[in-house]
Amino acid sequence: MQTKPSHRLFFRIAALAVLLGAAVACGIYSFSGTSIQPDVKSVTINYFEYKALRVNPSLSQDLTEAMKEKFRKMTRLEQVEMDGDLEIAGEVTGYDVKATAVTAEEVAAQNRLTVTVKITFTNRKHPEDDFEKSFSAYSDYDSTQSLDAVEGTLCEEIVDKLCEDILNATVANW
Repeated sequence: MQTKPSHRLFFRIAALAVLLGAAVACGIYSFSGTSIQPDVKSVTINYFEYKALRVNPSLSQDLTEAMKEKFRKMTRLEQVEMDGDLEIAGEVTGYDVKATAVTAEEVAAQNRLTVTVKITFTNRKHPEDDFEKSFSAYSDYDSTQSLDAVEGTLCEEIVDKLCEDILNATVANW
């Protein structure tokens, strides 16, 4: 007896659903995109020290809180003050503004704010996953605006990008 093409499609979809369900149940994959080993239960996110030459007094606090919020929303991990199975420590090492687009009169048409963060990631359950690396994110703004006028909005965008990149590097294995 031959199966109809529609039956074959149904069986393929059903098989895929079963495989996906098994992967989620085993902790191999989650719909948030994280792939945290089942024996990892907690995370410690340390305060991001500010070491850049140009000063932004609220950036360290904003980045630390945004990182904690990202982990709260996107993972099942309990956040603990110290000795988590995973630990993220970091420091803001760069906070720079540079011209990115120049007009025919050699005047900056656009500027770019770039923030660089150096991260140390420790996985106490799986030390082979440990790393230390820098992450950078930027946002452009029109040179007719002062940095003071747009800094809050730019930093919010940059912090979101940095948190996404750090989450992906630490628990999504991207």
